[in-house]
Amino acid sequence: MPRFFVNSEAIENENIIISGEDFNHIKNVLRLRQGDSLVISDGNCTDYDVVIDRYTSINVVARIIGKNRNNNESEIDITLFQGVPKSDKMDMIIQKSVELGVKRIVPVLTERTVVKINNERDSRNKVTRWQRIAHEASKQCNRGILPTVENPVALYEAVTKYKRADLSLIPYEKECGNRLKTILNSSNAKTISIMIGPEGGFSASEVELASENGFLPVTLGPRILRTETAGLLALSIIMYELGDIG
Repeated sequence: MPRFFVNSEAIENENIIISGEDFNHIKNVLRLRQGDSLVISDGNCTDYDVVIDRYTSINVVARIIGKNRNNNESEIDITLFQGVPKSDKMDMIIQKSVELGVKRIVPVLTERTVVKINNERDSRNKVTRWQRIAHEASKQCNRGILPTVENPVALYEAVTKYKRADLSLIPYEKECGNRLKTILNSSNAKTISIMIGPEGGFSASEVELASENGFLPVTLGPRILRTETAGLLALSIIMYELGDIG
């Protein structure tokens, strides 16, 4: 069944008003008619079963016929700090990490980041695109919230600005002792941050900076992983070991 997100302001008594791109998608792409069913989420883990009541020139009015709690969200609050990669790799990373249950994604600019973000407008355009990808992924996998994609930040800002998680991790190819599984099995963390480098990984000084600010270097195994693989593997291990999937 088609699924969409709305702001709480769009919920008016027994009706939900859907406008913007979703209005166009419902009317002109899906070609839904009066009486057809939808699922609408308020982005705060409440799902509404609705039927289309009528169209106006700018929106669709849907009538609420039921509501229930969305229980698909993990109890684990994960922030992915992702070194910005080249080409469209970031699109795939955002899509798949949202499917795996991440709560927020922070694009990070590092010493070895190749992608250039030239100005505030460029940054805003990229974030708008990335947020749209997160939005679509959330609909596809029945999330109860819309994960956020933050504005790109430098590594120093990433490790000092954001609120300290219960457990902060930085996978590093030169780390041999701290295995991710072992760390997770001895942790009761409910908030986790994980820092993934871009192509070429982190420099030694960046890992040192992150470590000084509470990030624990860990190994993901003996093989060197691409940036688009490392984060998704780490998220999968975290979710599995802490009981969210599998």
